Order: sequence, then structure tokens, then C-alpha cells
Amino acid sequence: MNLLEFTVPPLPHYIASGHAVFAPGGRHMSRRHIRVFDLLFVQKGCLYVGEEERRYEVSSGCALILRPDCFHYGTEGCRERTEYYWLHFQATGSWSVADKPSERCCEPEGVQAVDPYDVRPFSIALPQFVKLAQPGKAEELLQQIGHLNPSAHLPLSRLKQQALFQELVHQLAASQKSSRTTPGRECAEQAAAYLRSRYREDITVRELGEKLNFHPVYIARCMQREYGCTPMEYLLRYRIEQAKLLLMQTDWTIARIAEEVGFNQAPYFSSCFSRLEGLSPRRFRQRFHQGTE
Repeated sequence: MNLLEFTVPPLPHYIASGHAVFAPGGRHMSRRHIRVFDLLFVQKGCLYVGEEERRYEVSSGCALILRPDCFHYGTEGCRERTEYYWLHFQATGSWSVADKPSERCCEPEGVQAVDPYDVRPFSIALPQFVKLAQPGKAEELLQQIGHLNPSAHLPLSRLKQQALFQELVHQLAASQKSSRTTPGRECAEQAAAYLRSRYREDITVRELGEKLNFHPVYIARCMQREYGCTPMEYLLRYRIEQAKLLLMQTDWTIARIAEEVGFNQAPYFSSCFSRLEGLSPRRFRQRFHQGTE
């Protein structure tokens, strides 16, 4: 199964869309190098479409993305009345084709000591052909996008269309579960999500195990494999990243910031910060603004 992998930002960009109906015998037109991605979503009936040597039967609830750099064509006429939505979009960033998600698309992002203001590109993989998990939701989104076409000359309407399209992209990506997903990875991701949501609180490995219903040793093993650190190390790194944001965005005292991100003692916070960042919280702050403590 082909996957279209997009590096974002920038996000794929909506261009135009519409609704079409084929009577029995109607077929998709032949086109070459159309320069945009063509998303087809079938409501009723079935489209018979080819792209280069590959052939697809796009039945009700299915979606197919035709590539901008390939020849595509109707392989046969519809056998029944067929209704479908079409949508053109473009990728202003890089994209590629693969038969499975790449490492950069599959690997969960850990907590890295980087400039919090840096843009961190990531990848999303969209299945070129898929049976949608929520076809009703996809149809609703396409309807809303289409209803905005008459007012698409207005910037706010175009912005709304882009937002709806990004939700449609999410629906497409979520419909294709990664073959690389494992119980261990799911455990690590659940643990990371819990630690991120409760980082201001006192958390123990025992409590983490009870909340996730996994043995603490198993959680630690999973997080070490996926993130390269134990749960408590992950929590510490995340707290420091949150502290860096507060140091740049507020004039709070070091003691208050330490408390805000889950440290009971300011000296211990400063020690951890210096160990991970190579400079003290005060020196870090001075890199961004003056007149602070």
C-alpha cells in the first residue's frame, strides 16, 4: 500500500473542490501531470481508476489520492450511479512516496533540549487509498468546504476552508493505522501523555503504573526503548522545557518558576537546569531580555 509522506510545516494546502455524479457507463477522465493532488471520496457507487500501472476500485466510503506527477485514467465505466467528491490540494513543502512510514514519521518525539522558539518539522503519512474509519465525518467536512466556495473570494472563508481541510487530512491519516504500532510503543506514548498532563504534580513510578495499569518496570523498559530515557528522566526534561518557556515569557522569580513546573525546591531546580542546559536559569533568561532578577 502506497503512503504519501508530507513534511510539515508547511501544511498541505487546499485549492478547490466539488461534487460530481456519474451515470452508469461514466468514467473518470484521463490526465497527466496535473500538478496538484486529486482526492476522490466516493459517497455512493464505485469509481474505477488507474494511476500508472496501479488500478483501484474506489467504493462507497473509500478515498483515493491521485498524485500530481503521474498519469491517471478511468479503467472502466461505472456499473451504477456513482456520486463522489473531488478535492485538489498542493504540498508547498517536500513530500515522498513509500510503502511504509519512514522512521521520521513513526518515531514518537521525545523531549529535546532545543530552542523553544524553533520550528520543529515533522512528517505525516496519508494512505493513497483507504477505507475511511469515519466516512460520515469526511463527507460532512467536504460538504462544509464546498458550501464555502461561493464566498471563497473572502479571506476569512478561505481560512475556514483551510481549517476544514486540515481536519480532513487528520481523518485520512487516522484511517490508516501504522503497521509499526506495537503494545510497547502504545504504553510509552500513554506514559508520556500522562507525564505531560501532570508535570506540575508530584508523580511516582508507582502512581504511573497504577494509572496506566502496567507494571512500572515494563513502562520504564518501553520508554527507554522509544524515548531513550526512563519515565522520571522524561518528566524532568519536560519540566525543564516548560521552565525555559516561562523564563523567556515572564518576569517571575526563579523560585516561582521552579514551583510552577513541579519542583519543590528552587536550588534543586537550578541544579537540574544547569546540568541539562549547561547554564543556570538566570543566565538562560539573560539571553532573551534584560531587567530581570
